[in-house]
Amino acid sequence: MIDKIDHIGIAVHSIAEKTPLYRDVLGLAFEGEEVIEEQGVRVAFFRVGEAMIELLEPLDKSGPVARFLERHGEGIHHLALGCPDIDEGRSRVEAAGIRLLSDKPLDGAHSKLISFLHPKDTGKVLLELTQRNENSEKAT
Repeated sequence: MIDKIDHIGIAVHSIAEKTPLYRDVLGLAFEGEEVIEEQGVRVAFFRVGEAMIELLEPLDKSGPVARFLERHGEGIHHLALGCPDIDEGRSRVEAAGIRLLSDKPLDGAHSKLISFLHPKDTGKVLLELTQRNENSEKAT
């Protein structure tokens, strides 16, 4: 079902302030920024081999990433796992008794479909399933 680590999401207060670390100091390829209104975040991606680091900056103080930053400060927010068929992935985790945080896949960055697994069912790790979009494969 899972065929790769897609990305590691890191919650930050400011993408602009963190970009020099990832791009200039660590030398990671900057893959661009995108606003995901549905998730209430601006994201920036940096390539690490076949995977990415995704910086998540909240658009306002009410979204889930803003609440995460308020409770925990900056740091790792989630681990995204790539799968070829998100509906199959959702069915498998639900059959195992793992709750999903949405009734259906959501729209994510790079036109991917995404679904989050409830961290209370995954050892306190927020896991995200991602289904790649063939049109965005160069960005993943």
